[in-house]
Amino acid sequence: MLIDNHQRPINYLRLAVTDRCNLRCFYCMPHEGIQFLPKTHLLSYEEMLRMVRILAEEGVNKVRITGGEPFVRRGMMEFLENLTNVPGIEQVNITTNGVLTSSLVPDLKRIGIHSINLSLDSLNRERFHEMTRRDELPRVLETLDALLEHNIKTKINTVVMAGKNDDDILSLAELAKSQPVAVRFIEEMPFNGEGLKLENFLSYQRIMEIIREKYPEIQRLADAPTSTSYNYQIPGFVGTVGVIAAYSRTFCGTCNRIRVTPTGTFKTCLYDDGVMNVRDLLRSGISDEAFKNEIVNSLQHRAKDGFEAEANRSSEVTESMTTIGG
Repeated sequence: MLIDNHQRPINYLRLAVTDRCNLRCFYCMPHEGIQFLPKTHLLSYEEMLRMVRILAEEGVNKVRITGGEPFVRRGMMEFLENLTNVPGIEQVNITTNGVLTSSLVPDLKRIGIHSINLSLDSLNRERFHEMTRRDELPRVLETLDALLEHNIKTKINTVVMAGKNDDDILSLAELAKSQPVAVRFIEEMPFNGEGLKLENFLSYQRIMEIIREKYPEIQRLADAPTSTSYNYQIPGFVGTVGVIAAYSRTFCGTCNRIRVTPTGTFKTCLYDDGVMNVRDLLRSGISDEAFKNEIVNSLQHRAKDGFEAEANRSSEVTESMTTIGG
């Protein structure tokens, strides 16, 4: 088992497979100016599978595939099937915007994908278009229907901003009324290429106040020790609702995650600026054992929380989330 310098076990890898995306959500990237990288700069599928195999030998048993949008990268389904067959990997999960996903759902079910996080910031088509800069809401909802039809565990992720989509909080929460989904509302973070605009920031406490105003009987659920969300049950609802304090960073004390960006930057915290590059290590001819040692050593200098990680950066947070991995 990988253990960091704060005695936190690490068993969860968030692996970004591409920096490209077919949406342009303004909280994730600027409207223009993103320079997408040549394929040779990205980790190859073979390199990713080798890395996952090595990490699995050290106790990592859960992988989340992110992007960009994972399904814009060619060969993704074959890679996912190979990933589910890595010894020691018990869960493969995916975060997707759902635009290209609906037709793939039967195969995702077949190969054993454990769960899908579906990004959905509004059920209003015009507002969805404004937030994502693309008119793709009908295709996202087709994916949601397909996931429910095939009984794939589904979480809906909504980044909430005051004056942008805070009017959607209740309508999105009510998706859980008759459907077995977990609707999670996420604080905006500064990873949009421009930095956080505090006038749009809505805290997780305020999000819950809005939900409680209509559903005062809402009940807090017991969360898993490593959960990033505070989860709730509204009486009579089939699914659940929750909030993720992504900017407030209240869950760092039990963090079990490491991240690898599309170009191989290894991050022990979302808010750090990277501790090494595993792509370059893998291409250097490093042995599996030496690679393990590099990972173990990096975890002995891990920040205690996201605030310390941000304070230790060599520069302010200005990068786009699409370059990090959602």
